[in-house]
Amino acid sequence: MKRVHGTAVAIEGKGVLIQGPSGSGKSDLALRLIDGGARLIADDQTELHEAPGGGAVMRAPAAIAGKIEVRGVGVLPLPNLAEAPLRLVVALVPATQVERLPEPKFAEYFQQSVPILTIAPFEASAPAKIRLALAVL
Repeated sequence: MKRVHGTAVAIEGKGVLIQGPSGSGKSDLALRLIDGGARLIADDQTELHEAPGGGAVMRAPAAIAGKIEVRGVGVLPLPNLAEAPLRLVVALVPATQVERLPEPKFAEYFQQSVPILTIAPFEASAPAKIRLALAVL
């Protein structure tokens, strides 16, 4: 098991790990994805477990399962999934650091290469970019 700083959601059963520094918009972006039908796995801290046959499965640490921090509102209960297979890593950066035509990048978890999508979290198109990236994987 490996614990990472990141928020995890599932879109149609495909796990998305959203990573970035504290205050970068992980929970905000997750909330917008959830509003569009995604399911919460874990907020801020995510456990990665090796799946049978390789690859990573994302789970919430027990202490924070079913909770999300909504800045300005508080820590709120939210229905969540117990786990989902990791299919995409989303790296949050300021808009000025997003490359127009980036070369493919990958993270390695338990002998699996997982695509990395680098986006600016507060752009209106951010949730759509994540859904599109998952659709073409």
